[in-house]
Amino acid sequence: MERSRPQTNRWDDLAADWCPVARAMSVIGDRWTLLIVRDCFLGKSRFDQFQTSLGVTRHILSDRLKRLVEAGVLERNPYSQKPLRYDYQLTDKGRDFAPALVGLKDWGKRHMPIRKPAAG
Repeated sequence: MERSRPQTNRWDDLAADWCPVARAMSVIGDRWTLLIVRDCFLGKSRFDQFQTSLGVTRHILSDRLKRLVEAGVLERNPYSQKPLRYDYQLTDKGRDFAPALVGLKDWGKRHMPIRKPAAG
């Protein structure tokens, strides 16, 4: 019988990489995580706001929020006790991501314009 190795997340493999871009990707390296951070900069802070904005499943959203809190990018604060609900705010570490997000936005506007279907 073959012994299985503990399951690791492929993003976690990048956390110790020599390259700072790879290490950053270990935190914000998937589309949902990046879009959650974008939504925080746009003023969203609650689970239902993220879900409405992104159309992401509850399971994925919950996982990404947990990872962002664990990474120190977001902090979780209760805003309701019954039922217990949290909002998510950018930390200093999260706010320091602003220049990278603006760079991605500017690059996207320049090189990935919205393509409208041809009238037909």
